Order: sequence, then C-alpha cells, then structure tokens
Amino acid sequence: MATRVVHLTYDMRIGGTEMVIKSIIEGTDPDQFEMSIFCIEEPIGPWGKALQANGIALTSIARQPGFDVALIRKIRQHLRAEQIDIIHCHQYTPWVYGVLAALGLKTKVIFTEHGRFYPDSSSWKRRIINPLLNSITDAITAISNATKGALGEYEFLPEQRISTIYNGISGLNVEAAEVDSLRQQLGLADNTKVLGTVARMDPIKNHKMMLEAVAQVVAKHPNSVLLLVGDGDERENIERWVEQLELQDRVILPGYQSDPSRYMALMDIFLLSSLSEGTSMTLLEAMSLGKPCVVTNAGGNPEIIADQVNGFVTSNDDGDEFAAAITKLLADESTLQQFQQASKTRFTSRYQASSMIQQYNQLYLTLNKDNGRAC
Repeated sequence: MATRVVHLTYDMRIGGTEMVIKSIIEGTDPDQFEMSIFCIEEPIGPWGKALQANGIALTSIARQPGFDVALIRKIRQHLRAEQIDIIHCHQYTPWVYGVLAALGLKTKVIFTEHGRFYPDSSSWKRRIINPLLNSITDAITAISNATKGALGEYEFLPEQRISTIYNGISGLNVEAAEVDSLRQQLGLADNTKVLGTVARMDPIKNHKMMLEAVAQVVAKHPNSVLLLVGDGDERENIERWVEQLELQDRVILPGYQSDPSRYMALMDIFLLSSLSEGTSMTLLEAMSLGKPCVVTNAGGNPEIIADQVNGFVTSNDDGDEFAAAITKLLADESTLQQFQQASKTRFTSRYQASSMIQQYNQLYLTLNKDNGRAC
C-alpha cells in the first residue's frame, strides 16, 4: 500500500521551496508514495495548476489574518479524511499549523526549513512554543548547515536532531545554437563577457551592491555587461541605480523569463549577491552549466560554492570585495576555465535532484515503518 504524503506549504508559485516540492512529487514512484499538496494561501500559482493538470491532488484554503484557528481544524479534517500517513510541512508557519493539526493523530510530521530572513531574529514566544512543537514533530530537516544552525540559534530547536538535506535539481542542458541566437538577439559581440544572475527583484537579493560592484568592473573591463534576469517590486529601484551609476549601456534587463536557461547559459560568470540564502536553486542551475560563480558569504552559499575551487565567496554586502573577485576571474582565463570544470563536477557529485529525492523518500519510509504500516 502506497505511503500517503501531503506537502503543506504556503502556495505553489515559482520559487525554491515550490521547486523542491515539485521535484519530490515528479521524481517519486507513485506506486510507492501517493503524494498531494495542501496550500494555506491563494492563489496556488502556476506550478500548482500544472501539477493539478497532471493529476496531483491539491487543496487550497486561504488562511485568515492573525492566527487562524479554523485552518488547524480544516487541515486536521483533511488528514483524517485522506488517511494521510505523513504531513511534510515546508517552512515555519506551515509547520506550526501542520503539527497542531496532526496532534493526537497517527500522521507523522516532518518540518523542513528552506531559508531564513535577513536579518534573522527570534522572540520570547518562540523560545517557549518551539521546543513544545519540536516534542510532537517526528523529523526536522534543513536545506543547509547554515539554516540548521539558525534553527538552533533563533528557533531553539535541538541541532542534533536536525538533518541537512541539500536541495537538488535536474541539470540544465542548452544547445550552443540557442546561446548564439540569444547573443545576437541581445546585440552582444562575440568577445563580450557576460556577468549575470537570475533572481526575483527583492531587497534580500541585494542587487544594489551587485550594480555598484559591476560599475567598478566595467571601468577595468569595458567589454563586459551585466544580465539581470527577473522581475519584482525592486525593479524600479534597480532601474534608478542603473542610471545613477551610468550603466545604461552595460546592464540588460530582460524581465521575468519562464525558462531562463538560455540566459544562464550565455553568462560567463554567475553572480549571487544575496544578503540571505538557503540553498539557491539558480546557483545549482548555474553550476550544472559549468559556470564559475561569485557569491556572498550568506546562508548556504559557502557550502555550495567552494571558495577558489569553483568560484569566489566574498564577505556579505561588500561591493569592493565582490568587484575584486569578478575582476580577478575576468583577468585570468586559466582560472575561469578551471572553475568552469569544477562547477560541473561539484554539481554532479553533490546536487543532483535524484540524491535529494532519495533522501526524502528514505525519511518517509523510515517514519511510515515506525508507524507500523507496510509500504
């Protein structure tokens, strides 16, 4: 009999957490695991609709402002009606609702933390409540050791019982002809070096620091450009900073791309200037394409990028250091090529989707075995 797993999350819009859920569902044997999704916010988002179209059961209930006690009751009713074996709660708020809903039921509870806010913080309420919630949670995972440490420091959860399961993806494959076509479409010469990132335009991504660093880089390497793929609330500020730094001819803003893989394949160096990160999916995608990376020492970044092996890890929010790392790579073709190969090798050995899925599947099987059900 298949193990019934429901993923409890905010919604299924396009993002890192949602990609993990989508990958687990799509990469898992449906004869072994019967998976579904329960969203506590609406709208459910494009990935939610796509999974529904492919036959995945998805329930959504928009939670009310404040602490929605009725939502706990609705989740509990769902767990009972669908005879759910495991509720996998993704991120803190869904965990609170999910673990309270499962209280007293046979349903096992997993809490996965996908990232932290910047700056991180806590409260006296969490100091009291979280250890109690932990006592009725069957397993806790984090997507990086940095995230695991934050759960201990700010959420007062015992680190010794938290497992790190790194995010994994299916590597990208882009034909050279597609990259050449995009280069021509953007009017870039063959010798133009393309720096770039793919990220939502949000203050946490710290595009301002990246732009300030790139302003220093292009002064020394005038044949380089910055490709900023994405959109969001910060776009107007980014456009203003581009003008202030006189980078209008050096920054390309193609907006949101549903499939940014060919843009990423065009980049010579991938940049990630975030103030906070868990395990960045776009960073993994860049590595799968063999891209050298320059990243900030934030969250899981230094666990993914081995400093001076497949990229450079710079101090958080230090534009001068960020610029120096980019400049060093542009000035040294040999190191650039070494980092290219190292990125691909490191991705293949550590961050394949199959590895992540296997670890979660094993956790599900272990908990369900403890529950006394045959799988």
